[in-house]
Amino acid sequence: MVQRIKHQLLRSATTMAVAQGKWIKLNQKGTGPGARSSHAITIVGQKAYAFGGEFTPRVPVDNSLYIFDLTTQTWSIAEATGDIPPPRVGVTMAAIGTTIYVFGGRDATHTELNELYSFDTCTNKWALLSSGDTGPIHRSYHSVAIDDHHMYIFGGCGVAGRLNDLWAYNVVEKKWVEFPLPGDNLKGRGGPGLGAVGGKIWVVYGFAGMEVDDVHFFDPDSKKWVEVETTGQKPTPRSVFSTIAIGRFIFVCGGEVDPSDLGHLGAGRFTHEVYVLDTDTLTWRWLEDGFGGGDHPGPRGWCAFSGGKWDGKDGLLVYGGNSPSNDRLDDIYFFTPCLD
Repeated sequence: MVQRIKHQLLRSATTMAVAQGKWIKLNQKGTGPGARSSHAITIVGQKAYAFGGEFTPRVPVDNSLYIFDLTTQTWSIAEATGDIPPPRVGVTMAAIGTTIYVFGGRDATHTELNELYSFDTCTNKWALLSSGDTGPIHRSYHSVAIDDHHMYIFGGCGVAGRLNDLWAYNVVEKKWVEFPLPGDNLKGRGGPGLGAVGGKIWVVYGFAGMEVDDVHFFDPDSKKWVEVETTGQKPTPRSVFSTIAIGRFIFVCGGEVDPSDLGHLGAGRFTHEVYVLDTDTLTWRWLEDGFGGGDHPGPRGWCAFSGGKWDGKDGLLVYGGNSPSNDRLDDIYFFTPCLD
């Protein structure tokens, strides 16, 4: 069952707060992925790795692994070996240490996938870790989060509809763990935010047949799902936004606020806004600073995004995505929140 609590019953707040945020547009040199959406990116050290995606809706572009050096702002293509994943869209990737993990997606025949691959950034070698009946069922447009030893997978579009299941891959024990299903309040959805914060796994918003604005977390210790009531300057319902967890905060950037009548073939109405959720007080705040200038990504969704460090600061890397005109984008931005 999903329990419902108010913010007064959650753990007490600390003194750190988000004051504002700043966007920086990064330059690009070399051979990069180009304009695309429904792709994935993750950061290892000072390098970002991009994989998958589409230019034409539902048509995977390629299966090259592109590397963006955040210091020199130069793209290259990895000379990869091993079990190289086939092209796909709606895929997720995340890094733990120097290893990247890639899960799921949808291939050129519009078939949902469930293979888990790893990529060793020290040796440039791919390995297939699980597939078939092992691990989560086939899906695309799901969400991923990490902690020190786990990659978490939630939701997405499955073979028989939208999903609301949560799984973890333990990178030390090299095995999948399936968690209890939530109750009916947490509907199956695609494109939600997912974050590992305070020992809990948070599910934020998403598309469940409509854009939704609910917030839930799963407590691995108690094995229980909890739906929470949030207050403050709440974002409107949305999905396929960029998100990152830093400390006790979950940041939400952009996303789709009104779906297209053409579904994935069209462009819905996108937003440019950035909000932050304090998971201690369950209070939302709209971050106004930096909007409207040249160094802001503008309205978009279906982006590749990742948390990491740039110029010594924690923040959110956003690359590409889909625009309100249904054109794929190829620009890169880094968002740095200012924490008091």
